[in-house]
Amino acid sequence: MQYKSAPELTIELSNKYTAVLDTNHGQITIELDPERSPQTVNNFVFLAREGYYDGVTFHRVVPGFVIQGGDPTGTGSGGPGYKFRDELEGAGSYDRGVVAMANAGPNTNGSQFFICLKNAGLPHAYTIFGKVTDGMEAVDAIAALPTRAEKPTEDAVINSVTLTETR
Repeated sequence: MQYKSAPELTIELSNKYTAVLDTNHGQITIELDPERSPQTVNNFVFLAREGYYDGVTFHRVVPGFVIQGGDPTGTGSGGPGYKFRDELEGAGSYDRGVVAMANAGPNTNGSQFFICLKNAGLPHAYTIFGKVTDGMEAVDAIAALPTRAEKPTEDAVINSVTLTETR
């Protein structure tokens, strides 16, 4: 699916958003942080509601560092057809379980995201928009897959994303 522009802000910033990624390696529950990164959470929620992530793989695995997904082409260069700005205003570190946007440089966010496997020691250049609250064993199972040039040689598929919104 390709879209013409980033979605307009439609989430309620005061609400709590949880995403459950049902993968072929187990479920990963992510608490999204709309207060910290409203546009990024809005984008993720929009794409998930549209079914954009259904059937998409974790196309990049760097053991001891990150797993990365959200590219419907599975190549690392695909996206939704638009880019949007970074949200780096808040402090933060890329600790184990942190979920952040992958990018190709400043203000090039789209659909790709990564989950940190440990404190990644990255520069503050990637928008943090959530944290894994349950299912790190599924993340670790994906991270343990054999790879060739950081691409898993076995599928790591996001079957679906279920969103919960509470006040």
